[in-house]
Amino acid sequence: MNLHQFRFVQEAVRRNLNLTEAAKALHTSQPGVSKSIIELEDELGIEIFARHGKRIKRVTEPGVQVLKSIEIILREVNNLKRIGEQYSAQDSGTLSIATTHTQARYVLPGPVSKLRQAYPKVGVSLHQGSPDQVAKMLLEEVAEIGVATESLLNYPELITLPCYEWQHVLVFPFDHPLAAQERITLEDLAPLPLVTYHPSFTGRTRIDQAFALRHLKPNVVLEAIDSDVIKTYVKLGMGVGIVAEMAMQGENNINPDLVSRPMGALFGHNLARVAFKRGAYLRQFVLRFAELLSDRLSRDLILRAMSGTPDDYEL
Repeated sequence: MNLHQFRFVQEAVRRNLNLTEAAKALHTSQPGVSKSIIELEDELGIEIFARHGKRIKRVTEPGVQVLKSIEIILREVNNLKRIGEQYSAQDSGTLSIATTHTQARYVLPGPVSKLRQAYPKVGVSLHQGSPDQVAKMLLEEVAEIGVATESLLNYPELITLPCYEWQHVLVFPFDHPLAAQERITLEDLAPLPLVTYHPSFTGRTRIDQAFALRHLKPNVVLEAIDSDVIKTYVKLGMGVGIVAEMAMQGENNINPDLVSRPMGALFGHNLARVAFKRGAYLRQFVLRFAELLSDRLSRDLILRAMSGTPDDYEL
């Protein structure tokens, strides 16, 4: 047996048992992938996959156990590579970060800049996506560290730690009737045209839950994943915006025509999290970057969480 066979089996599962797609992802041929998997099954004396004719239909019961072992083996192979990279060139390499647009645009520039000052030979690769895509990139080791608000807790294969809290804010033109109101309620907002995030992004679930608890249906006329897009449509008069407070930092100098009002009292507070793949080896500059994200995070805390359970490190 060999590492190529392990990678073929793992990729076949990742690609929903489609060997053609697995072969494309690994830059090889479909017959080669199929032959290697069969050779591994023959050597182990079990079927990893149940087949109907030549088509793979499902993972067998012993195949599930094989996949768990393959996951550990390939994870440790990647860890060996990272250990070698760290000690052969301790201050260079590439930091791969998986995150959402809001984090990449408004939160990460400062920490990334500080990391580059501390490690000028380290390059940074930003991978943006939905929170679920962030989790997937970590699991598939496309990225070493992930930052998002939603979904990360749903993956037991990830170690997640609280990073910072934030709230939503209302955004509207300075001459909007809401500007004259001292107190804004959900009842005030429900009938108004609202411009906010897509349901899977930037704490949108909290917004929906707040209205639902009051038996109100918000009039969302436009959804987007990008805070700048939301603000653009607010300026055009499309409606009242609901965005993350990070998106309005320093905005008075850029868009003096827009007013923002904190809405934590209505929508609650959100918790952004940092995540790592369980069992992964973290290079020194990865740990340093995490420390730069929040004063709640330290390398000792992260390493303890990676070797234990993240539940011990909740806020």
